[in-house]
Amino acid sequence: MKNQTVKSTLFSLKPLMRAIGFGLLISTTAAIGVSGVAMAGEGHDHGIEAGNNSPHAPGEVDHDHASEADNHAEIPEAHDHEEAEGAEAEHSEALTLSAAQRELAGIEVVKLAEQSFSLEAVATATLVVDRNRTVTLAPQLEVRVLKRHVVPGQEVAQGQAILTLGGAAVAQAQADYINAAAEWSRVKRMSESAVSASRRLQAQVDAELKRATLEAMKMTPAQINALESTPETIGSYQLLAPIAGRVQQDVAMLGQVFAGGTALMQLTDESYLWVEAQVTPTQAEKVNVGSKALVRVGLHSIEAKIIGRSHELNSVTRTEQILVAFENPGHVLHAGQFAEIYLSDNAKGGAVLPDAALTRGGDGDWQVFVEDADGFEAVEVEVVERQRGMNLVRGLAPNAKVVISGAFFLASEQAKAGFDIHNH
Repeated sequence: MKNQTVKSTLFSLKPLMRAIGFGLLISTTAAIGVSGVAMAGEGHDHGIEAGNNSPHAPGEVDHDHASEADNHAEIPEAHDHEEAEGAEAEHSEALTLSAAQRELAGIEVVKLAEQSFSLEAVATATLVVDRNRTVTLAPQLEVRVLKRHVVPGQEVAQGQAILTLGGAAVAQAQADYINAAAEWSRVKRMSESAVSASRRLQAQVDAELKRATLEAMKMTPAQINALESTPETIGSYQLLAPIAGRVQQDVAMLGQVFAGGTALMQLTDESYLWVEAQVTPTQAEKVNVGSKALVRVGLHSIEAKIIGRSHELNSVTRTEQILVAFENPGHVLHAGQFAEIYLSDNAKGGAVLPDAALTRGGDGDWQVFVEDADGFEAVEVEVVERQRGMNLVRGLAPNAKVVISGAFFLASEQAKAGFDIHNH
């Protein structure tokens, strides 16, 4: 009885469950359909709005229009950014400084040529005056200093008065010349029949001898000729500078009497200097007169020329002396300064630069700054050898103008310029 009741109950429930399931199915399908219609309606409206100016299908117009809009919006921005970066990169290649900035930074530029020097073949040296451009003022007659016209270390021009000299010996020499010149002038006017050949020769020789005495006193031809017309000026004369140069080794004191041949002072043209270097016999084997050498004095490095060698060894130091000449524009260096000489070595080539010329680039490589028409540009170099503050480098063009002082300032400016570019 109970089983029949349960079965009848289950049987009556099945139609109800079917009805409920069918209703759910209809509701779900309707919801999906309504959603699809809504979405289709929205897409259709957008397509109509976008397709007002286009004959294409709404979906295609929407897709192409969006893509083209994106392309036209993005490409010009990227192009402009690339142009801006390119312009800034081009501008950053060279640094330009005003005259005031150069002076403040202590920028010093030298023009280098390809060199072949060994930083190991170095010799100590001393700067000396160029003897071909140096004059010692030593009158060959007893003189007394009557007046001074210069001070030690003064630059004088050729023909400028330096000292006024006089004394009894000077007066006697001038008087003797006046008399001898007058006699020779008289004899010359006489005919050959009136005076013998020997007498004529004697008068001429006597006049020339007395002139030579005055020339040995450092009187000029113009001063000597003036004596004949102004004999009242005998007893003194002005010692004039025979060359343009600097007054050195000045020992002339007012009122002091100097014996003949005593050096009163020295004049030297410091635009040129010599270097006396002591080299070992091994180093001397590489020395050839006429070859190049590198002179280093402090931070200054100058290319010089070997002009002589002694060909004998010093008995104490067992070294040989070589003589090197170089130009000294601006009189930056002076005689008496110590120097180092680097001899040429054909096995090595490059440019020798001081430590102050080298800086590190952004990638850590060595670089120097080269000046051209656009400004200062960093150039990477290869450091071949380093000795005592000097560097043998390669990678520079011939005759490049390299910064040897103030490179750190330029490197700082380069770093700041690079920082601005990356953050632009």
